[in-house]
Amino acid sequence: MSYSVAVRALCEFSAKVGDLDLRFTPSPTAQEGIEGHRRVASSRGADYESEVPLAGEYQSLKVRGRADGYDPVRNRLEEVKTHRGDLARQPANHRQLHWAQAKVYAWLLCQSRQLSEIDVTLVYLEVDSDHQILISEPHSAAELQQFFELQCQRFLAWAQTQERRLIERDQGLQALGFPYAQFRQGQRQLAETLYKAVSTGRCLLAQASTGIGKTLGTLFPLLKAMVPQQLDKLFFLTAKTPGRKLALDALRQIQQASAQPGLRTLELIARDKACEHPGSACHGESCPLAQGFYDRLPAAREAAGQRTLLDQQGLREVALEHRVCPYYLGQEMARWVDVVVADYNYYFDAYALLFGLAQANQWRVAVLVDEAHNLVERGRQMYSASFDQGQLMSLRQSPPAGLDKVLERLNRQWNALYKAQVAPYQASDQVPEAFLRTLQQFLGQVQERLELTPTQIDPALLQFYFNALQFSRVAELFDEHYLFDITQRTGPRKRRLATLCLRNVVPARLLGPRMRAARSVTLFSATLGPQQFYRDLLGMPADTAWLDVQAPFQAEQLQVRIVSQVSTRYHQRQASVAPIATLIAEQYQRQPGNYLAFFSSFEYLQQVAAHLAEQHPAIPSWSQAAGMDEAAREGFLARFVADGRGVGFAVLGGAFAEGVDLPGTRLIGAFVATLGLPQVNPVNEQFKQRLHRQYGAGFDYAYLYPGVRKVIQAAGRVIRGDQDRGVLLLIDERFAEPRVQQMFPAWWQYATE
Repeated sequence: MSYSVAVRALCEFSAKVGDLDLRFTPSPTAQEGIEGHRRVASSRGADYESEVPLAGEYQSLKVRGRADGYDPVRNRLEEVKTHRGDLARQPANHRQLHWAQAKVYAWLLCQSRQLSEIDVTLVYLEVDSDHQILISEPHSAAELQQFFELQCQRFLAWAQTQERRLIERDQGLQALGFPYAQFRQGQRQLAETLYKAVSTGRCLLAQASTGIGKTLGTLFPLLKAMVPQQLDKLFFLTAKTPGRKLALDALRQIQQASAQPGLRTLELIARDKACEHPGSACHGESCPLAQGFYDRLPAAREAAGQRTLLDQQGLREVALEHRVCPYYLGQEMARWVDVVVADYNYYFDAYALLFGLAQANQWRVAVLVDEAHNLVERGRQMYSASFDQGQLMSLRQSPPAGLDKVLERLNRQWNALYKAQVAPYQASDQVPEAFLRTLQQFLGQVQERLELTPTQIDPALLQFYFNALQFSRVAELFDEHYLFDITQRTGPRKRRLATLCLRNVVPARLLGPRMRAARSVTLFSATLGPQQFYRDLLGMPADTAWLDVQAPFQAEQLQVRIVSQVSTRYHQRQASVAPIATLIAEQYQRQPGNYLAFFSSFEYLQQVAAHLAEQHPAIPSWSQAAGMDEAAREGFLARFVADGRGVGFAVLGGAFAEGVDLPGTRLIGAFVATLGLPQVNPVNEQFKQRLHRQYGAGFDYAYLYPGVRKVIQAAGRVIRGDQDRGVLLLIDERFAEPRVQQMFPAWWQYATE
């Protein structure tokens, strides 16, 4: 068996030394880098070859890649790097890595074209000035071959270990058995359909109710497909921490049941949660885990490779044992595992690690998206930006030396955006070009300062700079799927201030390429209907398959009551408080046990909870609070003990409305006192208009579908297994409307009161 590696991955493995150094230095965006490479190529002669595909072997190792350029007239191989600012500030270990890549490409070219010598050149393009600096070294083919073989030797021991592991892994996966005696109802249908989807290279939308074991039912068939479909990686993406835990638990079950030692799994978490020294910057002069990081990385990588499951705790143990940063050890190990469990943004964000690695290494990947109904809103957030004038006002009060004029110009442009604005909110189809030009001037001046004194920048200025940079980058994506808006408020001394937002309304154009780049992407959830809503907004390929798994539950398990005499509309909310409290009390007295009561806001929740406590003090109750930390959330859920009694009050769409598992008598009923529609406000009205213009269903796409989805998710907390029994009260007159009821799960039978 041979092992294949990209040139960049080979050199990053074999040629990186010294400190991890993430002191901010302005760097071009990926798009600027691509355009820079094109400009370099276009400045060369007619015989110049760009993006030259190359490959070579050393023993059982295959090395492949594309050289940036080759000039046959000068016999010069070029490795092009784009940058901003003074090249003299470039760390030595960065330059060393660039030379390593260039020399490997040079040997592969000498080998393929029978060259005895070649000029190896690093081309540094300053993207703003378009100035090129060329650094050349002549090398004989023999010298380059020796260098190439040295890099391969450093990599080969690891690669051979990987080879053996992959052989063992593949044997285990081919013999992999389901960890239970039989599938649950609906689980086999989900698994078989997913296996067919990945086998034919199609994406899949799978709607499957809670209780069939979706996590195991999606992971198992993809693991079985890894060998026949030659998948390099499997990504399991979640919206929240509980989803990662369920995935890791399912993978442990599979490992234990099948004695599958070869499969390697990694959990990735956010940097702020992994950081061991929160007060330190990410460079060797500040953080002890960054100092000498690349010198200690090989031993840490070797130790991490001995573990089949690198969850958050396991990765941390290895990292601290070898005195390296856990977060960046995780980023390194993402290259050397089979399954990665991570948040959505690791694949779908504009600068996503997993998507970037998959593209750079030409991996064949399959992606699972858990609780995929969340991806619409998360996708919008990933590609939106806001910019607050209050930060600018704070900077202008004591402006950094030399920036006072550009800050003043930026403030004037900002004020001009809403000078004639009458209402507090204003939306537009266009981005403000004059404002963006001034913003670019500000960014350029701060970038110059960062190049000269990167460690002497005021934190407030740096934060404002980052926000400005994000706003500028999102502005480059602006099209008909975006909304630019201005929200005014009164600041200190009654000054008018404005927040500018670039809001993504339809993320399809940005998420769609991520869907198509994978062998298969499966989006699964208990609430993925109507399917056209998700196809439209997420940019699913035209041949995406649809599966609606029959629920394993019987209608008699859940008593669904629609209480249509009560309205929870905003203007009738006060009048609804007492009737809702009475409904809760009557149901509790009829059948004591644990209940969840969901409301549209914390204020509404508190009003009903207070009324219930006053009128029925014997009924135990506890309430969700705004901004609960993880310990407080666990404390809230801990009240739901088996055979317990009481009512937990929570916000619909919040932490306790989905992803919460309270089986058996831990929860016997729920009250949903809201249709769940997003608040009617100027922003959502703009969304409705844009979505109506695009799809002819503005109200449904902006309000109805997201609202009823939250209701069904909350209701799904009650029945979790075949033996569960419970009651669900849907409290609002609109639950009696046919267009609402047609979105209810097919197995529900309901009565209207």
